Amino acid sequence: MNWSDSKLTQSEIFLNIMGEIKVSPDYNWFRSTVPLKKIIVDDDDSKVWSLYDAGPRSIRCPLIFLPPVSGTADVFFQQILALTGWGYRVIALQYPVYWDHLEFCDGFRKLLDHLQLDKVHLFGASLGGFLAQKFAEYTHKSPRVQSLILCNAFSDTSIFNQTWTANSFWLMPAFMLKKIVLGNFASGPLDPEMADGIDFMVDRLESLGQSELASRLTLNCQNSYVEPHKIRDVPVTIMDVFDQSALSTEAKEEMYKLYPNARRAHLKTGGNFPYLCRSAEVNLYIQIHLLQFHGTRYAAIDPSMVSAEELEVQKISLHSSSEQEEQ
Repeated sequence: MNWSDSKLTQSEIFLNIMGEIKVSPDYNWFRSTVPLKKIIVDDDDSKVWSLYDAGPRSIRCPLIFLPPVSGTADVFFQQILALTGWGYRVIALQYPVYWDHLEFCDGFRKLLDHLQLDKVHLFGASLGGFLAQKFAEYTHKSPRVQSLILCNAFSDTSIFNQTWTANSFWLMPAFMLKKIVLGNFASGPLDPEMADGIDFMVDRLESLGQSELASRLTLNCQNSYVEPHKIRDVPVTIMDVFDQSALSTEAKEEMYKLYPNARRAHLKTGGNFPYLCRSAEVNLYIQIHLLQFHGTRYAAIDPSMVSAEELEVQKISLHSSSEQEEQ
C-alpha cells in the first residue's frame, strides 16, 4: 500500500502502525479503570500472579480467564468490560513461572484460597483451556471448578509433537521461543479485526520474558493428558472456530469425544484469538453458558442484574443463526 496515495490522516496511519487495539478507546478505558493486582501465594517470592478483578465483590463464584501461551491478563479486556457491565464478576489472570502441571495446580489452588473463592467458573484459551481441565482434574475430590468454557483448547499435549523438546525450552533464548510461538499465528489475508487481534497478541508476546515463555511452552508440550472420568460431572462448553487456528481437526474431534455432553459454541471465523476479534459472539456464548447457574449460589452475576427473558431471546436468535450457517 502506498501511503501517499491513500486518504488516511496522519493519526490514522499512526493507529495502523501501532495496532488498532492497543490505542483504542476501549483498551485505554480498561487500563485506566481496572487496576492490575500482583499477588504472591507461594514461598518463592518470584512467583507473582498478575490479575484484573472486576465486578461485584459480593459474587463468590466468579468467571476466571486463563490466557494462552502468548497471552497476558489483558487479552480478555473486551470480556471484562462487557461482562462487568452486565453485572458479572470477572477475573483475568497471568501465570507466574511454573514448570509442571502439578506445580501450577497447587499454586492456582493457593490463589483461590487467598481470594477466598471456594468454587469458580473457568474460561481457558488454548494452554489456558488445558490448564483449566488439569485443575478441575486435580481438585476433583474436593471440587473447586463449577464449570468450564474451553476455547480452542486441547486435552492431550502430544498433538503438538513437541514432548521430546519440552524439557529443553528453559535453555532457549527468548527470540527462539518467540519464533516457535509466532509459527502458530495465522498468516495470509485476514480481515481487519483478525489482523488487529494478531498484532495485539504479538505485542503481548513481546512483553513476556524468557522464563515466562519457556515455562508456558513447557506446560504446553510436557507429556500430559486429561483424565475425563475425573471431571465428567463438570458442565462444559467447547468453543472453537471453523477457520484456520493452531488446533487440528483431529484435536477438536478428540475434545468432542472427551465431552460428549458438552455444549458446543462454534464461531464461523475467529482464528486463534476469537475473544479479541469476535468478542461480541464470544461474550454472548459466555452469557449463555453462565445462564444455567442464575438463581443458584454459583451464579457469577449480581442477582439484581439478571434479565433471563432478554438472554433467552438472544439464545434463540443465536441458535437459529447457527442452524442457518450449517445449512
